[in-house]
Order: sequence, then structure tokens, then C-alpha cells
Amino acid sequence: MKKEKKSKLNRELRLAILHEHTYEQVFSLKLTPLTVFTVVGSIGIILVAGVTMLIAFTGLREYIPGYPTGEERRMIIRNQQRADSLLAEMEVRDKMLTYIRSVLSDDIPDWAFNRDTIRSKATDAQAISFERSEADSLFRLEIERNEQFNVAGDYGTGEHRLLEMTYFFPPLRGIVTNTFGYDSRHYAIDIVAAEGAHVCTILDGTVILACWTAETGYLLAVQHDNQLVSIYKHCGQLLKNVGQHVTVGEVVATVGNSGELTTGPHLHFEMWHNGAPVNPENYISFE
Repeated sequence: MKKEKKSKLNRELRLAILHEHTYEQVFSLKLTPLTVFTVVGSIGIILVAGVTMLIAFTGLREYIPGYPTGEERRMIIRNQQRADSLLAEMEVRDKMLTYIRSVLSDDIPDWAFNRDTIRSKATDAQAISFERSEADSLFRLEIERNEQFNVAGDYGTGEHRLLEMTYFFPPLRGIVTNTFGYDSRHYAIDIVAAEGAHVCTILDGTVILACWTAETGYLLAVQHDNQLVSIYKHCGQLLKNVGQHVTVGEVVATVGNSGELTTGPHLHFEMWHNGAPVNPENYISFE
């Protein structure tokens, strides 16, 4: 029987590495063209898949010519949102101009309102009688009698009304852990915040005290108009000196944990009006 001829892809070949001078065989490998094709193809597929995944899931894709960067994609989204908002505003403006033209030309559409109905209602309203009833008169007398000596609407005194009408800049945003109380003799509030946070002035004023005490640590006081004084205690650092003028919202200190009467980084904030303490939470929001 004749031996079957092996196909060209299954021909056995030998890859040998010889010494340059002695021609001694150093390494040899038996392989076939099919094996070589399979190995090279597999390596090529793995390389292509690896490069594709590397580009698709890493920042390298931004270096491909024509591919937008992260900043460019954010700008595209932002511009799209602005374009949508602009279109909505233009539609509102066009409708407004249409209504204005209709009013100026006395050509108001029927669906807007019925003029005859409005005229008839206005005519009917003129004929309404507003005679006082006995029950209404008695109710008015009762209200006038109850409100005759009521001064709650004036907040008790003009001083409190002045504070109510003043806008105070919050010295610090944080959590109020200890509130104002006459019974506890705690004429202030304690605001917890991160150490190093900025402490701001509530109004324009002049620094009248900037010092350090054993109990309250670094302390700063500001004199404002209308006999109002704000005090900031347990600061980590004072940024203003006595006599300096400060503006509303200006940073004058940082939150700290200085002094003996403290258990952690916080701001001890006081407000004094005409020599009397007032509750800051009645006039300022610290959230």
C-alpha cells in the first residue's frame, strides 16, 4: 500500500538553533505549519482583544485622533442643556410677544377670555350690597376688644424689631450642639464644624477684642452698629487685630479647639444687644 501523502499543513518541520562556531545543536523544536499558523493567529487575536479593551476601558481612548476628551464631552452635554433651555425660553418669549401684540391690536382671541361674560360680571358686582349684619358687628367688637392691649405685633420693643429686620450673615455653617439658655447660663450657641473651617462676621464692624484666655482659648469680638456685639470663642487662629474694620461675611478666624472649656473643634458664638445677651438662633440660620 502506498503511504498516504501528508497535507502541506501537517508536514513535520524542525526548527533548530546551532552554535555559531561548532555547529552543535543547542535547541530544536518539532512543529508543523498548522501549529505555527494556530499559535500566531491566537497571539494576534489576544493582542487585538487586549488593545481594544485597553483603549475602550481606560483613558487612552482620549489620545485617539477624533475622539473627544472628557472635558469636551462635558462641554457637549452642557451646551446641549443650554440649547434646550434657550429653546424653551424662546418659546415662552414668542408666546409673550404674541399676547402683547394681541393686546395692543385689540385682537384678543376668544379662548383667552370672554369679554361679554366679564362685562356682565362687572355689572353684577356693582349691584352687590355690603350691608353690615348684627353678627358681623358683634364679631368686630370682640376682635377690637381683644386686640386693644395686644403689643405682641410690635415684638415687645423696637430693639427686637430692629434685629428682626436686619439680615445677619451666618458666622459658620454646621450643627448646633448646645443651644442658648438663661437657665443654664449659657448665653451663646455652640456650632460643631471641621477644624480649620472659616469663621465670618455677621455684619460690618470693628474688632474690639482679639486675645487668648485660658478658658475660652483664642477669642475675637466685633462691635457693630446699633449697640450690637458679636463674640467668637475657642478659635483655632485669629486673622484680625484690634481696631481693624471688617465687612459682613469677611473671614476673621478659623474653627479650633483652644481653651480649657472645650471638648472638640467648635465655635462658641455670642450676640449681645445693648448689654444683654440674645439668642442667635432667633435671627440666623446655621444649617
